[in-house]
Amino acid sequence: MNKMLIINAHPKVESASSISSNVLQHFVKTYKELNPSASIEQINLYSEEVPAVDQTVLSAWDKLAKGETITAEEQKVTSRMAEVLQQFKSANKYVIAMPLHNFNISSKLKDYMDNILIPRETFKYTENGSVGLLKDGRSLLVIQGSGAVYTNNDWYTEVEFSHKYLKSMFQFLGVEDYQIIRAQGTAVLNRDEILEKAYKEAEGAATYLSQVPVQG
Repeated sequence: MNKMLIINAHPKVESASSISSNVLQHFVKTYKELNPSASIEQINLYSEEVPAVDQTVLSAWDKLAKGETITAEEQKVTSRMAEVLQQFKSANKYVIAMPLHNFNISSKLKDYMDNILIPRETFKYTENGSVGLLKDGRSLLVIQGSGAVYTNNDWYTEVEFSHKYLKSMFQFLGVEDYQIIRAQGTAVLNRDEILEKAYKEAEGAATYLSQVPVQG
């Protein structure tokens, strides 16, 4: 298995005005140059259906646990959730491109995480706590755009929850190889300088992910 899944969590897919989208495109271009035959899929969270865990989903899960028949609507939404999950599991390299929304991930990305954090699929419960099931050398790269700077070891650093959440959740699944590119300070710094720095980091990340050994 050597497949990359790009999880685009920006409302404006491939927008020229989006810092994170620009960095993502530069990363993909570099990665493809290094890997001409690379297998890359992309899911766009704001244009493709990613079910939220709502009343319909909870009702379906409850019925399925009891061995009861679910409705057509429940079947449709749970089938889509299964598709999202299987697409995620079929990849071994993940790239999340996202803006920072009020110090955290966007609601669409949270919905996506709820589709992949599934017991007996990506983790399991044991007597000694939960155990990730994706411990086969997978990698995650986060490309994040933000208006403020979050690496000055100040108040902003403490409240930047998206980085902490994503790193922790993927480690929970067994994905230990984690990188983040911060295209930060767009509200206060020069855009061209931000992009130049992020592009160099994206090139380094593309080179690194090209060399990660494939397991399985």
